[in-house]
Amino acid sequence: MARAEKVAAVAELTERFQSSSGAVLAEYRGLTVAQLAELRHSLGEQATFSVIKNTLTKLAAADAGIAAELEGLLSGPSAIAFVKGDVVEAAKGLRDFAKANPALVIKGGVIDGKSMSPSEIERLADLESREVLLAMLAGAMKASMTNAAATLNALPVQMARLAGALQAKLEAESGATAPADTAPTDTAPTDTAPTDTAPADTAPADTAPTDTAPVDTAEPGTDTGPAGTPNDEPAVAAAADEDPSTEE
Repeated sequence: MARAEKVAAVAELTERFQSSSGAVLAEYRGLTVAQLAELRHSLGEQATFSVIKNTLTKLAAADAGIAAELEGLLSGPSAIAFVKGDVVEAAKGLRDFAKANPALVIKGGVIDGKSMSPSEIERLADLESREVLLAMLAGAMKASMTNAAATLNALPVQMARLAGALQAKLEAESGATAPADTAPTDTAPTDTAPTDTAPADTAPADTAPTDTAPVDTAEPGTDTGPAGTPNDEPAVAAAADEDPSTEE
């Protein structure tokens, strides 16, 4: 191969490594041309399968920055499946073809920049495809939205029930703390009518002075009238005689 062709081949391989989501290396020794065509057909649009020289692959892997990931895989006749679509679907196609055609031996590869062993690629093939996973995710999201809508719709009913339960609990607690018989017992005094507390004869006693006439302090032999004044009967009689109204 001329140098120019070699440079162009390395550049093309480098671009395929960089633009692909994964690269799976396999040993194809013993496969016929018809079988290789069948393998390419089974991969469809998920991957392209190409037989490439190891020397060119090593140079392209170094330029793409994945030389360490492919180290040890580039020995013996090798072919590379560059994955363009779903890596799970490509891994399934390679696994199924290898089961039907044992001459195809998967050696390993690089998926999303990570080195993959043959057993890891086998496990990858056991996963659901991207379309199935997306459908499952969509179903889960739809179910979550439905559950969320149902939860939101049920919130008013649940809140009403909770409020009713709280009210019933509060009523029960208030009833438990109230006295057992709150109706007043016959607490009125048995005979609260006042006993005969009025004073036994509150009318004023005969407070008039009992014979407060002054002691007869007049001299003996003088006839005194009330209040100790001398009895002046002659003077009264004389005054009556002098009253003009008594004259005829």
